[in-house]
Amino acid sequence: MLLGLLAACGHSRNTVTVYQNEGFEATETFSRLFDADVDATCEAARRALLSQGYLMTTVRRDYVSASKNFQPEGEVHVQIVFNVVCAPEGGAGRVATAYVNAIQDRYALKKNPNSASVGVAAIGSLSIPLAASSDSLVKVGSETIPAGPFYDRFFALMQRQLPEKAGQE
Repeated sequence: MLLGLLAACGHSRNTVTVYQNEGFEATETFSRLFDADVDATCEAARRALLSQGYLMTTVRRDYVSASKNFQPEGEVHVQIVFNVVCAPEGGAGRVATAYVNAIQDRYALKKNPNSASVGVAAIGSLSIPLAASSDSLVKVGSETIPAGPFYDRFFALMQRQLPEKAGQE
């Protein structure tokens, strides 16, 4: 009991408080204002993601979610999940903001050895070890991709996907 209590106390001192690094800087934005209504803005996001090989997982008039898988190394798998929320700005609804974040999950191949033995009663107590292994992907990391050039390229592609005069009737 005492050992467990000491381990718990030692663990709390090593805990990283990631929220302390949140700067909430106006220059590092996960959003962009578009001269189009909510429907056109989210449709532009959908088309931008489709053009880059993303698989749509959720599509609504004001929300799009999509994912894409990568295998940068033999036993490493990476998945990027994009989430786009489109919100109207102003009273006329002809301008919308797209709020975007992308999450990168890393997986590694883990080999799980399995072993078993067989006893054969007819010829005595004979045990033969049977070895087998199964492989599985285990999540080893997950992070939100930080704002910067990655999102700037996405917003530029979204802008190209908007029809001309999308916000006008």
